[in-house]
Amino acid sequence: MPRLFRLRTPALACAILAPVVSLSALAAPTLNSKAWTYTHDPANGYLSEIVAFDGASQTLWVAGVSGVDVLNARTGALVQRIDTRAYGSINSVAVRGGVAAMAFEAPVRTDPGNVRLFDTATRSLLAGTNTFAVGALPDMLTFTPDGSKLLVANEGTPSTYGALASVPGVFPRTYGPAAVDPAGSVSIIDMATRSVSAAATLAGVATTGTHIRTNTGMDFEPEYIAVNAAGTKAYVSLQEANAMGVLDIQSGSFARIVGLGVKDFSLPGNRIDPLNDGTANLINVNVKGLYQPDAMATFERGGQTFVVMANEGDYREDDGDRSNAGSAGLNAAPPLNALRVSNTDSSAGNLFTAGARSFSIRDGNGALVYDSGEILDREAIAAGIYDDGRSRDKGVEPEGVELMEINGRIFAFIGLERTLQAAIAAFDITDPANTSFVGLLISNGDRAPEGLKGYALDGQYYLAFSNEGSSTTSVFWLAQVPEPGSLALAGLALAGLLGARLRRARKLA
Repeated sequence: MPRLFRLRTPALACAILAPVVSLSALAAPTLNSKAWTYTHDPANGYLSEIVAFDGASQTLWVAGVSGVDVLNARTGALVQRIDTRAYGSINSVAVRGGVAAMAFEAPVRTDPGNVRLFDTATRSLLAGTNTFAVGALPDMLTFTPDGSKLLVANEGTPSTYGALASVPGVFPRTYGPAAVDPAGSVSIIDMATRSVSAAATLAGVATTGTHIRTNTGMDFEPEYIAVNAAGTKAYVSLQEANAMGVLDIQSGSFARIVGLGVKDFSLPGNRIDPLNDGTANLINVNVKGLYQPDAMATFERGGQTFVVMANEGDYREDDGDRSNAGSAGLNAAPPLNALRVSNTDSSAGNLFTAGARSFSIRDGNGALVYDSGEILDREAIAAGIYDDGRSRDKGVEPEGVELMEINGRIFAFIGLERTLQAAIAAFDITDPANTSFVGLLISNGDRAPEGLKGYALDGQYYLAFSNEGSSTTSVFWLAQVPEPGSLALAGLALAGLLGARLRRARKLA
């Protein structure tokens, strides 16, 4: 049975009433709308990193290092634990049409990884060809909408990054190529022939846009893939490079690389907190943010494809391409001296930091349609869950993205990795250029949501989220399918977006 929870909006906190909680619960700072939570076994390497839904068996498949926990999507009960350690360390899982595809990195991660297919009914390897060699460090995979292709993002992270090639202490810095750096690529697996039909790489691909980072001591590293509705194009996050690759699926090659530009934190509505001083305080600063998205998703409106991006930001794993803004050569004064900035982009008086502390919507050519500005940090502060210890890094670090269509409207759910409690921000993106913030879903006992997956069962909408920090998988109940003409979308107050949110909130206050 769904329960009451608090939804925070820019103007007020409005509560949505469900039958099992009294109005006295409104006094609580945050209220729990979780359907269930499952705690994994981190001591044995069974973590909660990526979650996928199988409609046929009505199960959730949760991947994390040692294997996959298959959970009952209604109750969260463990159906089966699949030990996959013999195949390598599992990085991701995707499910479609009764097939679960899993990506494994090699023991030496610069070696080629592999993808294996499982039958979701038997929870064993699929009959016939079920194993494919792919690029190094396969870190994410997804099916095309018709299930005919499986796309694998091979990150190809080097074992040791390139050495400094410019004068020490002089900014911006430049790094030479890494000695062992497998080419980042996207493998395309043809599901009809059960074969790898292409391995698209990025060297020599034409570039557009601005602020593509190519001087960091590594090559392009595909992070995440989102496919258009027609299954003809894939949009690939090249996170550390601050770029998006556009992949032609039919030809199996990249058409272009789009630089995503920067966000100006000196502009109204783009404030950040640059200090870990124990007080959350948003201010405008003379700093620009590299968007550097992690997860992405696509949707179609008016015959046009839009790409939703969680602008987490990322440096090299060894952080060799970042410095404190107060370092000699950058010489930033307080309050910017402790801010961590890209030392391959920044110079004195011209600072660039990783991440935009926001989510964005772009068109298929990479042009910015909407950015959430300071909303994510601001609402986390208002909810009392902002982690000030992350202020000089990337704020709340938006990481996961899931899109759901509910009663004819499209909602984006953005997972915030660095908050004191797990939080997911909801936005109505039905009209991309006029996107509106709906509220925060806050989950006690969970930390660092990594993967998000929406699904519907028995006329109810649910949002599953895998929590890397707490090794838990939890599910929010979102909304009961309304009767025709009804504005009562119970779980998230989605009715408010149809013009009645404030009126309904006042009635319940």
